[in-house]
Amino acid sequence: MRSAKAPIETVRVSTFVVPTDGPESDGTMVWDRTTVVLVELAAAGQVGLGWTYADKATADVIRGKLVEVVQGADAMAIPELWAAMSTSIRNLGRPGIASMAMAAVDAAAWDLKAKVLGMPLVTLLGARREAAPAYGSGGFTSYDDAKLAEQLGSWVAAGFSRVKMKVGRDPARDVHRVRVARRAIGDASLFVDANGAYDRTQALKLAEAFREIGVVWFEEPVTSDDLEGLRLLRDRAPGGMDIAAGEYGYDLHYFRHMLAALAVDVLQADATRCGLSNFLRTDALCEAFSTPLSAHCAPALHTHVACASQRLIHVEYFHDHARIEQMLFDGAPVPRSGALWPDLSRPGLGVELKRADAARFAA
Repeated sequence: MRSAKAPIETVRVSTFVVPTDGPESDGTMVWDRTTVVLVELAAAGQVGLGWTYADKATADVIRGKLVEVVQGADAMAIPELWAAMSTSIRNLGRPGIASMAMAAVDAAAWDLKAKVLGMPLVTLLGARREAAPAYGSGGFTSYDDAKLAEQLGSWVAAGFSRVKMKVGRDPARDVHRVRVARRAIGDASLFVDANGAYDRTQALKLAEAFREIGVVWFEEPVTSDDLEGLRLLRDRAPGGMDIAAGEYGYDLHYFRHMLAALAVDVLQADATRCGLSNFLRTDALCEAFSTPLSAHCAPALHTHVACASQRLIHVEYFHDHARIEQMLFDGAPVPRSGALWPDLSRPGLGVELKRADAARFAA
């Protein structure tokens, strides 16, 4: 009989920098590469994988602060491990890089525990649904009209009933770009994401214009730090348009404050920032506040936990992360009928690192 404990024997941290497939920008940022910090935890003859999309400094936090906490810890006791990591990074500042370091380790621990027990992670957590509805996400402000229409239209052709585009870089052109998107996707649901680029007045004005074109989701119309502004948008936005935010949440206090302020119709959470453990706790908060939950980015990381979440309505199939996960991981889910299906024939998260493919991006 297997021991009730599975001490973590080794911790391996790797960093990969993957160039984008073209210039990309949103309402507030421009980028041409994405950094992946990967953690591998070994115990009981199994290796668990976890990752975050963060700066290379995140790997330094793991090596410098978390390895000594994680090595020797029981892979079966994830709440205990989470508490120990939280204590170890107390003086580094809880949000941001330190939280993302914890999130990568936490994901690896959940993957490892499920592998040691010989079951998919969704089975360990308890399935709520067979598959997680997803939406295609990209539509960067750096795209010209043709590229925007091609990308969003291709997702609808592939079976997505919802797609999202970026706005906010040039407010004077945003209504035109949204019309281009609408023509490309037909009757599919159209989401827009401003990444906090607008002020309150701009956001209110554009909400009316976007709704006339059939937009049903307005993400971060103002900065997510402006809870009063989000509440204003939620109260005054046209009917049929959800106000969404929450992707920059690192701990439960952030999510509780946003929910208590009645700032959003849909709360977003990102397990690469808050951890799979806190994603599950945030789902419980959403249940308590009767608020839907949407998983932000990292589709391969979110598929299993999304299928176990009570309040989840969809997962973001973000172009950059979906592309990277297909490149780096064997078993990364491919959408079918607009949804992500966990592979129940594989234990844990169902993915394995393609070491030879990943090596050329090592940093």
